Amino acid sequence: MSGRTLDAKLPIGVIASHGGTNLQAIIDACTDGSLDARIRVVISNNSRALALERARRANIPTAHLSAVTHPDPASLDAAIADTLASHGVELVALAGYMRKLGPETLSRYRNRILNIHPALLPKYGGRGMYGEHVHSAVLAAGERVSGVSVHLVDEEYDRGPVIAQAEVPVMPEDTPDTLATRVLEQEHILYPRTIQRIASGEIDLDSLA
Repeated sequence: MSGRTLDAKLPIGVIASHGGTNLQAIIDACTDGSLDARIRVVISNNSRALALERARRANIPTAHLSAVTHPDPASLDAAIADTLASHGVELVALAGYMRKLGPETLSRYRNRILNIHPALLPKYGGRGMYGEHVHSAVLAAGERVSGVSVHLVDEEYDRGPVIAQAEVPVMPEDTPDTLATRVLEQEHILYPRTIQRIASGEIDLDSLA
């Protein structure tokens, strides 16, 4: 990662749309020392997102960037990329961000943008596959195992190389809500742990792209 010294914390940016529970898991891991990273900025397309409040409580800079603040998509894309760069961000973590990133952000942070998906990719990924839609599809297919995937982000939904996964058993009595609860618990474990593996050099993102 660029020119950081060995003892420096990995500067990360988080982009979220709603509650930000994965953001909170990353904040907590940074605070308790299990993650050698520092969140430099949290960006949201939703000015009322709980994720922004979580960031403010942790004294992390925030930015609301959306079609409201930047009606032109290219301008919004540039604003997101510029905001990340101005805070010295080297790794971007999407945490429930419900929009596609634009080409400038993807280009400037190529192989440095992560997403977490509530299924074992490549199954149950792609456009429209988020939240309850994923868990309903898993149950409808009669799967016995679901899980969580951390992957690199590219131009297509959920298509980038998978970096880490964790399995979650599907119980006979599961509903989309009960399965979602257990999957989310694993998200909160796997995401910070995977970022730590990147920060420590255990995972080389360039070798995966």
